[in-house]
Amino acid sequence: MESFVVSLTIFVLAVVVGFEIITKVPPLLHTPLMSGSNAISGITLIGAVLSAGTQHTTLTTILGLSAVVFATVNVVGGFLVTHRMLRMFRRER
Repeated sequence: MESFVVSLTIFVLAVVVGFEIITKVPPLLHTPLMSGSNAISGITLIGAVLSAGTQHTTLTTILGLSAVVFATVNVVGGFLVTHRMLRMFRRER
């Protein structure tokens, strides 16, 4: 039970800090921030694949697989949004 409380506390603190950081970013920096978060999501994807592959229990395999799916959606969506934002700054020919 104690490890659950510690994990929940870390999760809540991460949500609060993440929200505070994201809301303070000026619009000019959103594209570089998105690119950086895509790199972090790629690392998360690798960790999710490793977690899914350990197969300790059925629950860990299912959670690992869902983490792989969500991290993949996050990476692909982030790159699509970044590409679209960068297209807005191109000069028309």
